[in-house]
Amino acid sequence: MSPKASKKRSPGKRAPKRAPTTMPREARALYAEIERGVKHLEKSIGEIQRGLRAAEQKLEADARARIRALRKDARTQVSVLKSKRREAATVLKRVSSAASGSWDDVKRSVDSVLADTRATAIAVVDRFRSAFGG
Repeated sequence: MSPKASKKRSPGKRAPKRAPTTMPREARALYAEIERGVKHLEKSIGEIQRGLRAAEQKLEADARARIRALRKDARTQVSVLKSKRREAATVLKRVSSAASGSWDDVKRSVDSVLADTRATAIAVVDRFRSAFGG
């Protein structure tokens, strides 16, 4: 290859553009100032993109932590509701055997337990709806 022959460059890389030397001094100075501004803008864009990625990762981590907490709370609340259900079944058995024909007493006792269980279930549902913004 002769010294004057041009070297081929890969298509993705380009040599930095330079101001032609025939420009007046003021034009070259202005051109250089604009180039500095463009480079500064490129750095700013890069910083913003890095900041956005970091914020996105933090939001995702926070969301995962919140989901874990909600799942744990849901398991706790479901176990409470199952306990209330067992309690209602136990009360029904106890009251029905003790009532010996007084079904009004049985109904009042069971209604009381079911009302308490229903209130607990409604509170759980409302809490989860508010947690999801609904």
